[in-house]
Amino acid sequence: MAADLAELERMISDALPGAEVSVADEGGGDHLRATVIAAQFAGLSRIDQHRLVRAAVKPRMEDGTIHALSISTKTPGN
Repeated sequence: MAADLAELERMISDALPGAEVSVADEGGGDHLRATVIAAQFAGLSRIDQHRLVRAAVKPRMEDGTIHALSISTKTPGN
C-alpha cells in the first residue's frame, strides 16, 4: 500500500507547527524521504530532530505503510 504523502506531511506539520514539510516517494510507495525545516529543531542534536519527525509518523511506520524513511532536517535560515 502506497503512503499518502499529503497525510504524512500533515502529521509532521501537526507535530511541528509552523514547519516547512515535504515528503517524497523514493520508490515503491513505502520508501520515503522527509525534508523538514522547523524552528523546534534549534538546539537539538540531529538524532533528536529525527526522533521528532519519526514520532510524528510512528502510526504509519507501525502499520507498515512506511518501510523506510530518510530524513533531512534544518532550522530556518540554515
